[in-house]
Amino acid sequence: MGPGVSSSPPVVVAVDGGGSKTDVAVVDLRSGTVLSTHRGPGCSHHSLGIPAAVKLVDTAVTHALSAAGAVGSDVVHAGCYLTSIDMPDEGQAVRDALSSLAWASRSVDVDNDVFALLRAGTNSDDAAVVVCGTGINGAAVRSDGATARILAFGHVSGDWGGASGLAEEVLWHAARAEDGRGQPTALREALLVWTGHARVQDVILAVHRRELSVEAWWSRTPEIFALAQRGDAVAASLVDRQGAEIGLLAASLLARLGLSGSAVPVVIGGGVGSSGDARLVAAVRGALLPIAPLAELSIVAAAPIQGAVQLALSRARGQRRASAGPPG
Repeated sequence: MGPGVSSSPPVVVAVDGGGSKTDVAVVDLRSGTVLSTHRGPGCSHHSLGIPAAVKLVDTAVTHALSAAGAVGSDVVHAGCYLTSIDMPDEGQAVRDALSSLAWASRSVDVDNDVFALLRAGTNSDDAAVVVCGTGINGAAVRSDGATARILAFGHVSGDWGGASGLAEEVLWHAARAEDGRGQPTALREALLVWTGHARVQDVILAVHRRELSVEAWWSRTPEIFALAQRGDAVAASLVDRQGAEIGLLAASLLARLGLSGSAVPVVIGGGVGSSGDARLVAAVRGALLPIAPLAELSIVAAAPIQGAVQLALSRARGQRRASAGPPG
């Protein structure tokens, strides 16, 4: 048996790639059994560039294949659901780059990671999903194949929230609390602890001089929720605003597909969205239900890689049935 060839059964590769991590699963095509998994760092092509992002995905997949005792030629289909695939040309460029790799050369799908989260939460043909993690994104699907999306470019495309948006607001409110333009808030003291500075002014100067990035406290979002729970009015206003943004995005996506009056699942996930915080969930409902009163809110606990596995298996099995032709 030559190099790069194995006697393993055919497998499917599923990838859920986000801004902070890249999850890979190698799955037996016939049984649907997950043979191996691997987690690598985030693979946003907006941050890394397409060549570096693709190399990172390739490294993660190669580790997972090795752990499963498989090689690239065993892979009949790869489903890659990746962050920042927001435009068709982005998807095509990443697909072209992946197609040169052995494990993606036979068949590869590339789409946004919101669809992996959607399928981790529901199998319904009519549904909406909002992922609120580092940023915020969403999509809705309808049984006839129609979809509704947003550009998800951040502030320039009308988006707000996620850990990045919340972190920026903490600095804004802390600055105003320190100089008297805003109301006092424990977020000021929290920010100083997070950064090790004595004054918010020092934090601002460090950010301005690019000695410190707001990204440094993206992971502190749970502490914002905790301060809101303890009664800090400014922190509470941020949680309320975040929940309202999630609910409004879901409602707008459903409306664009004519599903506002239908009993459809609305899947909410991501590091912020899946927190289960009671105040956040109440704010989501408050924005969603006046527009889509029959919507069924679902906070997803399942990892998005599970949805990526479902999508990849479904695609691979569909291709196999199509190639077999009608029964004789």
